[in-house]
Amino acid sequence: MAAVINTVNQELSTKVIDMLKTCYDPEIPVDIWELGLIYEIHVNEASEVRIVMTLTSPSCPVAETLPPEVENKVKELEGVARCKVELTFDPPWDKEMMSEVAQLELGFM
Repeated sequence: MAAVINTVNQELSTKVIDMLKTCYDPEIPVDIWELGLIYEIHVNEASEVRIVMTLTSPSCPVAETLPPEVENKVKELEGVARCKVELTFDPPWDKEMMSEVAQLELGFM
């Protein structure tokens, strides 16, 4: 499942994705973008960013820390006026959502 990207600013969306690639689930040595944890990225005319993401499981130990980390890192990007991260478990994450890069890294291919 590829992330849905709705944007009026492609350059800013690219910066957001690059920043997401610096965020890791500490239990898995692959970034959250390649893991497929990002479901949606919305960037509006006011450069406000909304990210819909999930975790590998509802009982993930980083549920309290990873979404705020993502939000704070994206807020720091030049050009971002505001960032809001929404957590969802619908659909539930599974390993098929990982990119080929992540699957290779983790030995699934």
